[in-house]
Amino acid sequence: MTRLRKRIVDLIGAVGPIPVSEYMALCLFDPKDGYYTTREPFGAAGDFVTAPEISQMFGELVAVWLYQAWQRAGRPLPATFAEIGPGRGTLMKDMLRTWSRLDSALAAGASFAMIETSPRLAEVQRATLAGQSTALAWHQTIDTLPRRPLFIVGNELFDAVPIRQFVYVGTGWRERMVGLDDADNLRFFAGAGSVDPALLPPGAADAPQGAIAEVAPARAALMSAIAERVAGHGGAGLFIDYGHLVPGLGDTLQALRRHEHEDVLANPGEADLTAHVDFAALSASARAHGLDVELTTQGEFLLGMGLLERAGALGANVDDGERQAISDAVERLAGPDAMGELFKVMKILPAAKTG
Repeated sequence: MTRLRKRIVDLIGAVGPIPVSEYMALCLFDPKDGYYTTREPFGAAGDFVTAPEISQMFGELVAVWLYQAWQRAGRPLPATFAEIGPGRGTLMKDMLRTWSRLDSALAAGASFAMIETSPRLAEVQRATLAGQSTALAWHQTIDTLPRRPLFIVGNELFDAVPIRQFVYVGTGWRERMVGLDDADNLRFFAGAGSVDPALLPPGAADAPQGAIAEVAPARAALMSAIAERVAGHGGAGLFIDYGHLVPGLGDTLQALRRHEHEDVLANPGEADLTAHVDFAALSASARAHGLDVELTTQGEFLLGMGLLERAGALGANVDDGERQAISDAVERLAGPDAMGELFKVMKILPAAKTG
């Protein structure tokens, strides 16, 4: 039994079943035993591999998009270029290198920020970015960023923000809870209170018994805070995650450990818990602040930004093995059977002026 599992069992024993959102938050962010506060999960030696770890091309093309957004905004300085949920700092390292090559004025005149809630991961990021000539500032939330144009990226950020789940039982929807069975094993249960199906994704009114619906008010709140900054001070945002463009019913909560899926209740604090991102809901949060939103797949985005051309340039003067590795990276990042279709890209921009 993990330390966190024992504490969760004791908590449920004292207060009763807890919502899925609370269970997910404890597993991921508990200050003592949470997944992101106690380990470095990224890379082949960890539990999963993110796009920046696959190839430098990903970070380079993201940097180019943010640079182009800054140009379209009139090249404002001072401005802040930020990454939220920066993993171990690989994406920012590739972006800083790209920006320094693209425009010395940007590299010298903008500020660069990492938004990270985990002290442990912030240490990892500082090690990754050691020796950079560019000054970097760390923030726990976007609230402490300077009030200036913000150009921000989040890669695999929203999938780890806790969700609420509801299950259709009897004649209504009830919140899905984590409780204990007679042997003190963690189990899912239907809560006592009911919820209006109008507050759930489409299809809730006609759902079959046992159907699961997911909503993510914490994700909406985070996107709203980011969108408020961009709407009020200018800038742009780019958010890349796995999920769906059209909302619907279904249980997408999953646990990943050592690159394999496992029961989400099996090892609290030792496995990554994520759920697919509802990009329609995120878009609504951004549009509520008057921003324009564009949605596409990761494959379409990277190919449109010049992935094949960049791969060709990188492979021009290397041996066959390295060239094959670059080709494999292209397939992993943009291929329809790899990350290309499952991962979606959301761009947020100030509304285009008319007249």
